[in-house]
Amino acid sequence: MKAAEFVYLRPASVAEAVDCLSEYAGEARVIAGGQSLMPMLNMRLWRLGALVDINHLAELARIETQGEETLIGALVRHASVETSPLVAERLPLLTTMIHHVGDRQVRNRGTLGGSLVQGDPTGEMPLGCLVLGARVRVQGPGGVREIAMSDFYDGSYAATLEFDEMLTEVVFPRHPSHHAFLELTRRHGDFCVLSVAVTGEHDADGCWHDLRIGLGGVNDTPVLAEAAAARLEGTRLADGDITEAAEAALAAIDPASDIRASAEYRAHLVPVYVRRALQRLRAHAHGQSIEGVDR
Repeated sequence: MKAAEFVYLRPASVAEAVDCLSEYAGEARVIAGGQSLMPMLNMRLWRLGALVDINHLAELARIETQGEETLIGALVRHASVETSPLVAERLPLLTTMIHHVGDRQVRNRGTLGGSLVQGDPTGEMPLGCLVLGARVRVQGPGGVREIAMSDFYDGSYAATLEFDEMLTEVVFPRHPSHHAFLELTRRHGDFCVLSVAVTGEHDADGCWHDLRIGLGGVNDTPVLAEAAAARLEGTRLADGDITEAAEAALAAIDPASDIRASAEYRAHLVPVYVRRALQRLRAHAHGQSIEGVDR
């Protein structure tokens, strides 16, 4: 199938793009990479009045630093995140996770902003941004506002943007000292069955603090397993503590059944993968090989 008829708009600035969105009052969408939007239009799951193309707005394709914070523009391609030395240095969890996004073709066109606005609950970038405590900046007729990633979704595929707002950049605070990521898919490049991203600080006494445990694919949105993280505060990530925290992660999930896995199977896997991710985190802090820890 082909998309239903729509008006194609190519604004010269972010402000003009916002004006276009306002003019069409909820019947326009921004296109950047188009990796999700175009298939939905071609299958006529969406019928739009207008498509607002922002691909030439260079101001949205920047990666830069402001003190301890790192800013990534909404138009930055996944491939640019993947190969950026600055991202590798300052946001290594994103560098790790980006390799799991689609395939080479998808990463060459897909954008960070598009991934976040799409809000796929199995998506790697929404999960990574949540775990890293990122904020998104959006611009609308009233100016710019910031939204914490923890408040960015009302539900599955439902970003908390007004119809006349567009995401312009993502702001990341200082990255934690240690991180780990695991994902289960039926085949490479497929939507995940579940994913786990963890970060934390390891002090000189060997105790862990400020742990964050994020889960993807097991709720309507990516979620933080706060009870599990609290269980590990001040511990040395001993095996017994990890096991208890992994079980506590079940409090954060409400998985659905789909063609990839049943809700029951996802619930069974959550403690297994949280435990493995925490073991990887501990190994990372001690400079150990991760071989043999995923059991």
